[in-house]
Amino acid sequence: MFEVILYQPEIPPNTGNIIRLCANTGSRLHLVEPLGFGLEQRELRRAGLDYGDLASVRVHRTLAECLGALDGARLYAVETGGARRYSEAAFQRGDALLFGPESRGLPPEVLAGVAPDRILGIPMRAGNRCLNLSNAVALVVYEAWRQLGFV
Repeated sequence: MFEVILYQPEIPPNTGNIIRLCANTGSRLHLVEPLGFGLEQRELRRAGLDYGDLASVRVHRTLAECLGALDGARLYAVETGGARRYSEAAFQRGDALLFGPESRGLPPEVLAGVAPDRILGIPMRAGNRCLNLSNAVALVVYEAWRQLGFV
């Protein structure tokens, strides 16, 4: 389905929720180190419930290693301030969706490696900071899946 990439995630319950999301949408989850938690942490297990066995989760030392494992998948970055709305992208099966850490988003050097028209934003009211990471991932994954007819 889709490749969901969390770049240096920090909050265990967010990642647990995203594990559940990936299990329920058939997406694969890629975690790029360093992680702000251990994969056995109680909060991660509780949020992910028993979905760990139903989801495909891989840990990568670097983003370059992760992208190399994705065999040329089209890369989209979702970032606060992305000029193009996530709903305007024409997603395809196998696309990679990159999300940054909760406290700081994707760094400029990572965004520099993404085509400008593939840096997507989620509309919000002016003056607000950002959505919760697991909510943002859910919005984008379900929009991409909707475009494919939920097949």
